[in-house]
Amino acid sequence: MQSQEIESERESKAPQWVRRFADLGKADSPIAGGKGANLGELTRAGFPVPTGFVITADAYLASMQSAGVRKQLIDLANAPFEGDAALAQLAGQLKQIVREAGPTAQVREAVTRAYAELGADVRVAVRSSATSEDAAGTSFAGMNETFTNVSGVEQLLERLVDCWASVWGKRVLVYRQSQGMSEEPAIAVVVQLMVDSTRSGVMFTANPSDNRRDRVVIEAAFGLGEVVVSGQVEPDTYVLDKQGPTLLETRIGHKTHQLLWDTAGAQRRFPLDDRQARARVLSEAEVAQVAELGLQVERHYGMPQDLEWAFDGAGALFLLQTRPITTLTEAEPAGAELLRGLGASPGRVAGPVCKLNSPSEADLFPPGSVLVASMTSPDWVPILRRAVALVTDGGGMTCHAAIVSRELRIPCVVGTRTATTSLRNSELVTVDGREGRVYSGDVTGSPVVTGGVTPAAAVAAPVVEVAPATATKLYVNLAIADQAERVAALPVDGVGLLRAEFMITDALAGVHPKKLIADGGSQRFVELMSESLLRITRAFAPRPVIYRTYDFRTNEFRGLSGGQDFEPHEENPMIGYRGCYRYVKDPGLFDLELDVLASVREQTPNLHVMIPFVRTAWELEACLERIERHSLGRQRGLLRWVMAEVPSIVYRIPDYAKLGIHGVSIGSNDLTQLMLGVDRDSEICAELFDETDAAVLAAIRDIIHTASANGLTSSLCGQAPSNRADFAERLVRFGITSISVNPDAHARARRAIDAAERRVLLESALTPSRGQA
Repeated sequence: MQSQEIESERESKAPQWVRRFADLGKADSPIAGGKGANLGELTRAGFPVPTGFVITADAYLASMQSAGVRKQLIDLANAPFEGDAALAQLAGQLKQIVREAGPTAQVREAVTRAYAELGADVRVAVRSSATSEDAAGTSFAGMNETFTNVSGVEQLLERLVDCWASVWGKRVLVYRQSQGMSEEPAIAVVVQLMVDSTRSGVMFTANPSDNRRDRVVIEAAFGLGEVVVSGQVEPDTYVLDKQGPTLLETRIGHKTHQLLWDTAGAQRRFPLDDRQARARVLSEAEVAQVAELGLQVERHYGMPQDLEWAFDGAGALFLLQTRPITTLTEAEPAGAELLRGLGASPGRVAGPVCKLNSPSEADLFPPGSVLVASMTSPDWVPILRRAVALVTDGGGMTCHAAIVSRELRIPCVVGTRTATTSLRNSELVTVDGREGRVYSGDVTGSPVVTGGVTPAAAVAAPVVEVAPATATKLYVNLAIADQAERVAALPVDGVGLLRAEFMITDALAGVHPKKLIADGGSQRFVELMSESLLRITRAFAPRPVIYRTYDFRTNEFRGLSGGQDFEPHEENPMIGYRGCYRYVKDPGLFDLELDVLASVREQTPNLHVMIPFVRTAWELEACLERIERHSLGRQRGLLRWVMAEVPSIVYRIPDYAKLGIHGVSIGSNDLTQLMLGVDRDSEICAELFDETDAAVLAAIRDIIHTASANGLTSSLCGQAPSNRADFAERLVRFGITSISVNPDAHARARRAIDAAERRVLLESALTPSRGQA
């Protein structure tokens, strides 16, 4: 009898490689990780959690110990590193060590036995559960690997090792360093039966964006919840008062697609038609059911929670995971001015700060936050779509951050110099993009825009406006296809500037186009670009759309995926390898653009082409000859424009006219830069950058007059007429044919043009009478 008791005691003290959910509780984080302990706690408390088990942190540590690599791993991880290249090399080395070690035979046996208890080759989710994850003071959420639809024990064991290796991923190493964490990490792995979700999403039992603990925010979409967590679709958003809970606000998102499992067990994307995309995901009763589940979990843990939930095809509600909300902060006195910079995009909005170092940290950015960065480049656009405002250390009024913010209609302050060091993550701030100021707290005087919740007016159907007819045409500047239908509903005469490079980076999701081409994706490039471009040309037809071919600047486009292989380093990229000269030296991408334009014009002949940054006549001649040899050049009615950005055009317009161009469009941002010798992106020299300087105005006047004398139309697509009504009047007096402005400035610009034309007519009518007198 005594020997049996001794053996039983030995077994109880022996390491356990696998623990079922029902055998775990919230105190078991050291062995099950935050996620695993939470799922066990919830299972024991009777919450609707899918069945599963945890491969414990002891299994990971024992496997590394058996391979003799534990000390090697932690010594390498705690060594200093500098730069992305060193970080990537270190992460790769650490992961390889873990993969070569793998699980011990005892761990493999325990996992095989536990998996068989769930059923024969059942589909499971395999989720990392780091022992520091989802704790109240830290959040590794989303940094370690997660896999879904895993079937079969061998595949499960492969994914187990992938999860173990992810404890040494780049983002984890950076986060550990930022938090001053030097101890040896351990990682548990959750194995959980899959839920065939028909509707799913996330829920916060306090609003992390404004610290309101009396609110519940639910985001919901069709299919699997990944589309919500990763920001792939605009979800439905439901805001509730905890009292009741009572539904306060419903916003129906535009859900372009859903993710589902197909019959082969693979995750597939299924497009939703417009009716389905705008269908409501949850009924009021279901919203209340989800909210009540969240409040029960909050009461159980005694603190606000961030939960993931799902309904299956039978209508059963499941709780997939929960963790404390780690970003709630104590409210600070509102209204104190924190920063000043240049107001680059108008509007006033409040939101929590999220500081990022690079676009690779996109997974760390909560939708509805204020993005704070040193500077942005084209590969930041996917993050900017989820931001309510942008604040940068550097940049001027015409930098990438400013242009894209105006396009996306989010407030932007650039050139603050200290935003990334003086603002704190998660603190609530108000960004005033007109005044160029950032304040503490919410001083907007209106509800905070958070997590996809926007005022109803912002999502209402476009209203057709009545505008005065003017002799000077009013065009708009555009760069992103998503805005086409909204902007086309405005009383404008067409698109005067469609920025190709912005469209390219948006359509290719941050991949450098030449990398796509090098990987055999030329046809894919044409298809993606044609799809985006047709969305714009169809929306504006029959009004003209002037497509400016790509104007890559090396400093901005090296940051795209693969960009370092194709973009040279330059000390002065603004006056370097860009514009027309690129097409002459390396015509491959330009030829694909011509393929896109030819294909789109066959369906929508309102599309025309404009060549940027033309320095000399021989460059332009070579470029136009390339167009003529292409099928695009044989299409009837194609207009060929050039940008007037380099001062040499003042002298060369007659030569350009002889080459067969039809119009010039003044890029006053670059023209000002080159006339005054001021880097347009410099915040230090920003006060010198003045599009109304007498020298710049003289050059603009001469370009307009010379274009008219040579039978060419003239336009201007810079920033000045969007900001200053008096600048638009000067252009009218110079005799310009059209003016192109940012969409948000169309009404002001139209009024300024109308008033200017009336004054000019009145003055010309009065002049003869005065002469006779």
